[in-house]
Amino acid sequence: MMIGYLFLTIAICSESIGAAMLKVSDGFKKWKPSALVVIGYSLAFYMLSLTLNRIPLSLSYATWSGVGTVLTAVIGAKFFKEKLNVKGLIGIGLLISGVVLLNWQ
Repeated sequence: MMIGYLFLTIAICSESIGAAMLKVSDGFKKWKPSALVVIGYSLAFYMLSLTLNRIPLSLSYATWSGVGTVLTAVIGAKFFKEKLNVKGLIGIGLLISGVVLLNWQ
């Protein structure tokens, strides 16, 4: 099962990088960030497909979307100066709590 979580971690990171590059690509007008969007999302879906061979769909997808959302919010705040208000921080805390509870076995 450990290798499944390695695949899932790669899927989450590559999806989050792809999402960040979507913003940088300026509507796919810049080719380098646009290429990273395609590479990031392609790698994310490939790794998620490998994950599903080892971890159940419900657990995999909930973890991928929850942690990916948190990571993307952190990237937005750190690199794009997007503001996280109290409600956003509470939401991030709830997402992390949900992912931890789902994975607690």
